[in-house]
Parts: sequence; C-alpha cells; structure tokens
Amino acid sequence: MRVLVADDDPGSLLVAKAAVEQSGHECIAAADGDSAWELYQQYRPQAVVTDLVMPGLDGLALCRAIRAAGTDSYTYIVLVTSQGSREDVLAGLEAGADDYVTKPLDPFTVHTRLLVALRITSLHADLARYRSALAEQARTDPLTKLSNRLKLDEDLELLHGLSERYGQDYCLAMCDVDNFKSYNDIYGHPAGDIALQEVAAILSGQGRKSDGIYRFGGEEFLLVLPNQSWRSARILVERARAAVQALGIVHSGDPTGVLTLSAGISAYMEGHRPGSEQLLEEADTALYAAKAEGRNRVAIASAIPGDGA
Repeated sequence: MRVLVADDDPGSLLVAKAAVEQSGHECIAAADGDSAWELYQQYRPQAVVTDLVMPGLDGLALCRAIRAAGTDSYTYIVLVTSQGSREDVLAGLEAGADDYVTKPLDPFTVHTRLLVALRITSLHADLARYRSALAEQARTDPLTKLSNRLKLDEDLELLHGLSERYGQDYCLAMCDVDNFKSYNDIYGHPAGDIALQEVAAILSGQGRKSDGIYRFGGEEFLLVLPNQSWRSARILVERARAAVQALGIVHSGDPTGVLTLSAGISAYMEGHRPGSEQLLEEADTALYAAKAEGRNRVAIASAIPGDGA
C-alpha cells in the first residue's frame, strides 16, 4: 500500500515514515499541507496520515481536498492531533478523516491503523471492480457480446454533441438479417442465435476501432461511424454485406440460398444536420427501402442532399 505522511515537525515526520515502512508499506513524505496535496494528486496513495496543524493547507483542509477530488479509489485518512480533544476529533471526522491518533506517535498504533486502512481500501477496490463489471454487463448484449441499446444511447448522445459542436460528419447504418423469421422457423432458434453471433462477429471485424457496433434489437444491428462521409460509409457497409453473404450460412428460405444482410445509411453532414433520433429514423427508412428493392443490398437515405438522394 502507498501511504502519504504529512507533518511539519521533522521528528514526528521521521517517526511516522519509519512506522509506515516497518509495516511494509511504501511511504511518501511531505513537510507541509501544500506539498502533501501536490504529492497526493501525483501519486494517489491508498492512505494518508496527516498532522492537524501545518503551514499551508492544514489537516482539515487536506482532508476536504482529498474527499472533493472524487477519484474512483478510496483514500483512508488518519488525522494526527497533539491533544486528541473532542473538538479536534469531531472536526477531523466531519472534514473526511476516517480515524485519528495522538502525538507522540506510537509505531504500533500507526501499524494497527494501517492494517484497517488496507482492509477498507481493498474492500472499496473490490466494490469498484464489481460496479464496473455490472455497468459493463448492463450495456452488453448477452448473446452477441456487442454493445446494446443503453450503450448506444449514451455513445450516440456523446458523438452527436461533439459532431454538432465541431461540425464533424458521422454516419449511421441500420443493418438487418434478411428473412430471419423464416430462418428461425426452418432451422430453429438455437441455430438462429448462432447465426446472429456469426453476423455480429463479421460486423465487428469490418469497422475501425473508432466505429461502434450495436445490437439494436432482434436481428437488427446498428453501425455508428464517426468522421465518415456517406460514400465511405457505403463502402464499409457493402464490404460487411458481402462478408455476411460469404459466410455461406445455408438458408433455404432465402432466394440466394444463404443468409444475407440489408442496410440503410443516414448521414450527419454539411447541409443536413438533424438530431440523432431523426438520423436513426432515416437509416431505418433507408433499410426498408433496401428490403423493398429486393434485399441483400445497401440503400442511402433520401434525405442526404446531392448525390446521396
């Protein structure tokens, strides 16, 4: 564990540093509150042992600054007081300290406080990992392992805001597996699930790292393509469509004899800057147009000005 010790008294600082290191922890020493705050921001220690009265930031101000920092990890703070008065202890706890010790420092007391600090910070780290895993799970489609609608809403809102602010283009491509209902009817839902997983893998392999691939629902997928013109988006989506067809997943209910994909592309571009919801609708309308034209093809939204019409 990394421990920051702050004290303006050289003797007390030396005792505290020795106690920390004898307990088997890494120690960072600061001779006043201001340098302690700078070292905290640089090293993000798991525990802080700070004197109450110091030049610059005092112990209470340091506690408040650490709690206001709002980091993902938890810092356990031990306040060191000269008298251990009730007022000092209460003020320290209200400022964000977890515990206190009195001077002169006893190495055994410091050691016991650090044992508690290690236990508490480890628990907080575990909870942070669990929260992160749950948040990831809530935003992932369990079948295809692609991002789901919740993650799409978050990512698209962010992308649209940045594109609107900086005048950047982006495209959406709504993709749908052709005649998928009949595929499930003929081959069964387990086979349909496997087919969706294979299509998802193909779509994931076609884009750039900056592109987003989402399961939109059922057999529909959405590609979010930042900094793409509709022309470059069409090349990418045509490549994906051909790759799905090249999988050769047998589908006796499709005229081609294999599973295929249709797609519709909309664009946020110069001369056409609608909201993200409208772009989704335009991509969906273009997808229906591709279906009406015979499936296994890519259509461009009619709302795109110029050559895109």
